[in-house]
Amino acid sequence: MALRRDDGDDLVSTRSISTISKVAISAVKRWYQSRPLPTHGPDGRRTPDFAELPAYRSISKYREYQKLFKLKDPFFQVHEQRSGAEAQIDGQHYINFASYDYLGLNQHPEVGAAARAAIEQFGTSVSASRLVAGERPLHGELEAALARFYETEEALIYVSGHATNVSAISTIIGPKDVIFHDEFIHNSAQTGGKLSGAKLVAFKHNDPEDLDRKLAEHRENHKFALVLIEGLYSMDGDVPDLAKFVEIKRRHGAWLMVDEAHGIGVLGETGHGIAEHCGIDPREVDIWMGTLSKTLSSCGGYVCGKRELIEVLKFQSPGFVYSVGLPAASAAAALKSLELIEQMPDRVKKLQENGKFFLEQCKALGLDTGSSEGFAVVPVIVGDAVLAIRLTHQVFRRGVNALPIIYPAVPLKSDRVRFFITSEHTHEQLATAARVIREELDLLANKGAHGARATAAE
Repeated sequence: MALRRDDGDDLVSTRSISTISKVAISAVKRWYQSRPLPTHGPDGRRTPDFAELPAYRSISKYREYQKLFKLKDPFFQVHEQRSGAEAQIDGQHYINFASYDYLGLNQHPEVGAAARAAIEQFGTSVSASRLVAGERPLHGELEAALARFYETEEALIYVSGHATNVSAISTIIGPKDVIFHDEFIHNSAQTGGKLSGAKLVAFKHNDPEDLDRKLAEHRENHKFALVLIEGLYSMDGDVPDLAKFVEIKRRHGAWLMVDEAHGIGVLGETGHGIAEHCGIDPREVDIWMGTLSKTLSSCGGYVCGKRELIEVLKFQSPGFVYSVGLPAASAAAALKSLELIEQMPDRVKKLQENGKFFLEQCKALGLDTGSSEGFAVVPVIVGDAVLAIRLTHQVFRRGVNALPIIYPAVPLKSDRVRFFITSEHTHEQLATAARVIREELDLLANKGAHGARATAAE
């Protein structure tokens, strides 16, 4: 078809019109996307740039720091297969110490089979909050299993571990209350405390006597009091004296909440966590919290406790009420992992043996492991951010993947390279890693960690 003049000559074909239209539309689109946007509103107020955010400026300073010392960024590596005791990165195999898969259950065929079966039956998502989209049988089964595991009345699962702490703490505690927390408590717990509006009081790390003093000073001025500690501290690898914390919280009329994110499957003869490790009745702890993403090889978090506590959280905590329910596959993976912990105490024993072995190897080589007790988490403290990042890069070149932890994630002068141990590591791998980090630390010390800038980007 074509348009024609009265004398019968073709004016332009339909195909040509279509081509001209596409070119015109494309040109307008390019102009629209490249046009300068107004920087001031009708009232003259300037629209700020996101680069002005303090957080962005902080990141920019870190990037400048990297360029100054020619440091390769150790973060956001792409793992090309399942990662546990070993990892594949950029086509190369590494001994891996950057995984929380403490018992190797993320690799277990029964866990994968349970997740696949759940997808076949329930799909990949529950699509909305459980209040709206309804329950799936696996939700109740997992919550019942967690409650039995901790010997509590009930449990509640969340789609995010971080949101579990944030949402639970800010729901049960309010502006008239007070929170006492270990100075090294997880960021999620501190964030929940801030959102609650309660008074926040930090006590010295793993120091029940300091907590006792702070409670005596502040408790009587507030309605409810909550004490926050971890079962196994993820930065230092040490364990609190749970009996003392229970005695102190009871004497001052406070609730005790224990974050078991790194303790479940790791502590205790059968992996039941800090209560089993310390020989304490788990019912002595008011609130148990943990994550599903580490030993339980899934994603999400949970709270275990009395029925009334769970009832409040189920209907009031925003992270549960207004967030999508846990996918059935994730619930199935966590449930199967929990069953396997009960069935395979040999893995817990092997993990604990590996942790102690690696700690002994590091100490024998004169490495500073801080207060670590060898339960899955062992830091090698070097005390300098540049040295920690450089050391990470150097050991990575030799086939060992372990990441640096620097200020402000840890206090100044306590920068470190952190090792997560699993039941699947061999003694040969552990001894190799300790030897490599000792050798590379010595080489960097001889060169001068800050002076030999050119070597970091090799």
